[in-house]
Amino acid sequence: MPDFKQILMTSEQLLQKFKDCGALLEGHFILRSGLHSRQFFQCAHLLQYPVLASEISAALAEKLRQLKVEVDVIVSPAMGGILVGHDLGRHLEKKHIFAEKHEGRLVIRRFPVEPGMRYLVAEDVVTTGSAVRETCALVEAGGGKVEAVACLVDRSGEKKPEFGAPFLSLLEIRVETFSADQVPEDLKNIPASKPGSK
Repeated sequence: MPDFKQILMTSEQLLQKFKDCGALLEGHFILRSGLHSRQFFQCAHLLQYPVLASEISAALAEKLRQLKVEVDVIVSPAMGGILVGHDLGRHLEKKHIFAEKHEGRLVIRRFPVEPGMRYLVAEDVVTTGSAVRETCALVEAGGGKVEAVACLVDRSGEKKPEFGAPFLSLLEIRVETFSADQVPEDLKNIPASKPGSK
């Protein structure tokens, strides 16, 4: 097991923690968005260590406090965001609910969205932000208000997704992505894998 006794939350040290626990993969990957990449963040490899997950979530919670983000409920898209949202809920002392896939789309079906309540959407990794946007739409359709979006890793690069609320992350990293018709020759020679959620 990697040594996680002391977590210093600089970007470089946090990135090293991802590498230490095998959460930053190198190869040829097809992301949930359909884009291709040489790197893939598999946050499940980091989140399997509860002490590390708690310390990293505590750092994200502190960042939210410093920005004076006030929320009543945390909501996460399944699967990747559930552990992040649950741990944030513990540190912020807020209720946590989640959206899940049902018949090919995200729904919040186990919990009511409470009209007038302030929501934080929590995710593990954001690239295009499609699951976060779907989750925001579900909250708004139920009469809730999305106050902020928070994630562990923002890998959206220059094309920052627009969520209609402040967007913050613990680690921002630029990773090259390619559409299926623009995959570089070196990647074409490596079999592609799709390690993300289905």
